[in-house]
Amino acid sequence: MDVPRTVTAALADRPVDGATCLEAGAGVGKTTAGLLTDGADRVYAMTNDAEHARTVRERVGLDHPDRVAVVDADLVATPLDTNSVEIVTAHGLCNVLPPATLDDVLEELTRIAAPGCHLVVDDYEPLPEDAAMRDLFAVENAARELADGRPALTFYPAATLRRLLAGHGWEFDRERTLLDPVPWTANHVAAHANAARASARPLPDALGDPLLAEIDRLVAAIGEESTGTMYSLAFRLPG
Repeated sequence: MDVPRTVTAALADRPVDGATCLEAGAGVGKTTAGLLTDGADRVYAMTNDAEHARTVRERVGLDHPDRVAVVDADLVATPLDTNSVEIVTAHGLCNVLPPATLDDVLEELTRIAAPGCHLVVDDYEPLPEDAAMRDLFAVENAARELADGRPALTFYPAATLRRLLAGHGWEFDRERTLLDPVPWTANHVAAHANAARASARPLPDALGDPLLAEIDRLVAAIGEESTGTMYSLAFRLPG
């Protein structure tokens, strides 16, 4: 699997070689691939999404059966031992966690981190008010809130995550910009539109139909857009 430049840049100054690592929120395993490329001894790729877990096994795990363990688990309560991980990555994770869940996840990541552990958090600043993608994300959030009472996305400023992690005992190391602007491609637009439609379709017609119409309008209007910033934060747990 190709390792995205954002992952390579985020890991470049971390001591990955020989380390036991956790990719928190494994997605399709791109950060797991980056950790392996940088010489990680063991990577736990953790997700509670069955499709993502299957993808990571197929794309990364089969080639490195002795170095990758795909773990199907909720990050709020992981099966990993206390003080057992030396590198933790959260690449594009925080934006899919609502505030209450985010704090619980950070507490759990702190529990499993060994003294001296490095934590790398890569995420997105809130989009500018004039960004068309911001409107699509707002509709996606509205549909999800109506469907199950929680937002689909929350964009945390880097400063907010720094304060939250300081409260869990992590010492700030560095911040760098990974993307400015962020290229939201037609594939990204389609993926978020489809997620919004999936939440809107089961709603009563009076609620769902206007949302579906607005989703279609936004997809046609946006096409693709470059806007916003992706940042990388690095922390260390005192040892």
